Amino acid sequence: MAEKGIDEDSAFRELVERMTKKYPDFPSERTIEIVDAVRATLDDAKVRDFVPVLAEREVKKRIKQEQRSEA
Repeated sequence: MAEKGIDEDSAFRELVERMTKKYPDFPSERTIEIVDAVRATLDDAKVRDFVPVLAEREVKKRIKQEQRSEA
């Protein structure tokens, strides 16, 4: 959990919910894997306030890339 008021665990749970609703045809298990992978890449970020926003952008990008490659 982050130190300055932002609850990253909740933010990431909400991110998974948003992405599964936004991309209902994309496997939810894969969405969770992508969110976890993106979160891990941001573990060393010094400024934590923007981690969920940055993660959401990257998650969307990866989901779209995978959807394109499957089409």
